Amino acid sequence: MALQLPPLPQPLGLNHPTADLLLARQTETIILREKVMSLSGDSFDISLQNGQPILRVQGSVFSFSGRKTVMNLNNQPVFDIKKEHLHIHATYAAVDPNGNPLLEVKSSFKLIGSKARATFVNKYTGQQESFLMQGNWFDSRADIVHEKTGMVVGNINRKLLSGRDILFGQQTYALTVAPGVDMSLMVAMCICMDEKNNEGKGGGILGLI
Repeated sequence: MALQLPPLPQPLGLNHPTADLLLARQTETIILREKVMSLSGDSFDISLQNGQPILRVQGSVFSFSGRKTVMNLNNQPVFDIKKEHLHIHATYAAVDPNGNPLLEVKSSFKLIGSKARATFVNKYTGQQESFLMQGNWFDSRADIVHEKTGMVVGNINRKLLSGRDILFGQQTYALTVAPGVDMSLMVAMCICMDEKNNEGKGGGILGLI
């Protein structure tokens, strides 16, 4: 049975124009599939579980910060994801096309598994919010928790995928999102953690199953 997550008391999203269109109206499972033959760095096709595309992520092979551009279906940039240097812990940021910060994801050390905190200003309230993402990559899953309410707003579980979804070294993630959450926000978190684990282990966020 597919995982069902309860709706949030109020919507949560990044402050960009596409957020309203990408607000989950029900529990949604998103598939992020790496394009392994891409000539421009790590790139992803992003769709709902039924195959409907919602976003694209285009990498830049020449970027020192590992910059990736998240684009809508009209190939218009929504925001960029990049690594921020000069931090003790690995830190990633999402910025809008004008360079304004939208999201910061900071990882921290953990004896078992992995952990990261994401902070952003909620488009719908103007208040700062934070998500905690933690999991045991050996179990191939991670939960994303809204710190203020303690509610699970997202879940990554590659065991939801069939064998054909993980081929030729592709990184493929199944990301379940709660109703009332901006799906692009959750995609950004997943991409940031994929970057962190690629850097540290030579593999993806959850490794190979």
